[in-house]
Amino acid sequence: MLHTILFLIFAGICVAGALNFLLQRHPVNSALSLIVVMGSLALLFLLLGAEFVAAVQIIVYAGAVMVLFVFVIMLLNAGEEERTRGSRVALFLGVPGLIALFGLLCWTLSASRFQLGQVQIGGYYVPTQELGIALFREFLLPFEITSVLVLIAIMGAVVLARKERP
Repeated sequence: MLHTILFLIFAGICVAGALNFLLQRHPVNSALSLIVVMGSLALLFLLLGAEFVAAVQIIVYAGAVMVLFVFVIMLLNAGEEERTRGSRVALFLGVPGLIALFGLLCWTLSASRFQLGQVQIGGYYVPTQELGIALFREFLLPFEITSVLVLIAIMGAVVLARKERP
């Protein structure tokens, strides 16, 4: 029962942080809200018994990726976003989509009868050492490609932020 209550609390924090991320007008505040989302997701992973995934979530996403985002925002000197008037097409398509999504969520929750705490996580236990060995043996190429893509993104941010000299 305590796990279910904690799960719902952290899920609520995650949703509130995501909504705050969307509603903020300043990019740095949005990035800070995204850090709250990443932290609450890590706590959800801890509740589900995935300690390694929670640690990676904090170190990689809440740490490195968010620092990179804030660095790019600061380099680009992004100011506060201007409010624009909404589109009627977005309103006519968004409201029925939201109602359909909410109906699907209600149907899914009623079909599961709120068995949130009774989910089996995975089917087996994989030690962290075996995960590291698999990452650097079988998945070395995707890992290196991801590293190169992050490096290209950093170089692109520097090029975009560079001031033109007259």
